[in-house]
Amino acid sequence: MKSITIKGSERESVGKVSTKALRNAGAVPCVLYGGNQAVHFSADAAAFKNLVYTPNAHTVVIELGKGKSFNAILQDIQVHPVSDKILHIDFFQLFDDKEITMEVPVKIVGTSKGVLAGGVLRLNTRKLKVKALPKNLPDFVEADITPLEMGNKLYVTKVGSPEYKVMHPDNTVVAQVRISRAAMKAAQEAAKAAKAPAKGKKK
Repeated sequence: MKSITIKGSERESVGKVSTKALRNAGAVPCVLYGGNQAVHFSADAAAFKNLVYTPNAHTVVIELGKGKSFNAILQDIQVHPVSDKILHIDFFQLFDDKEITMEVPVKIVGTSKGVLAGGVLRLNTRKLKVKALPKNLPDFVEADITPLEMGNKLYVTKVGSPEYKVMHPDNTVVAQVRISRAAMKAAQEAAKAAKAPAKGKKK
């Protein structure tokens, strides 16, 4: 999985006054969990642009100076309900020997037979939770829709990799090919034509 580097600085004070001052200065207060103790730090709001405002999944390298560096993933984010300004971010620390669960996007590949026949592809699940060691976290989960006929569904059991585990029930639908209105109408007309008596034939 691709990684983004966030350069910040540790916070000496974590009270409401200092937090407000940070935000007024264009910084975002953050907390890193998962280690022996929580690490409070802040970074410029612009540093999170490629991490927050993207559909892609990333791991994060948090550099706090003085040789302090942590591998992590974004765990939770709080934004202002009106301005969408980032108010706070929680991160979770990664360790090479410990599995982690996170959401990654679904990437559709292939061309469905059902779509070629006039069906409509519907992506039911845009992100899936996967569990893996940090080195095996995928950028995305690949979903091959090539075998799908019209009316078929692609279940979560048909996607994934030995390197990670998809954390969803087996009956979770990733994508499906629905019958379009045009295809349904054509099928109905064909059925009517098949039932209708041929012209010129005697009863």
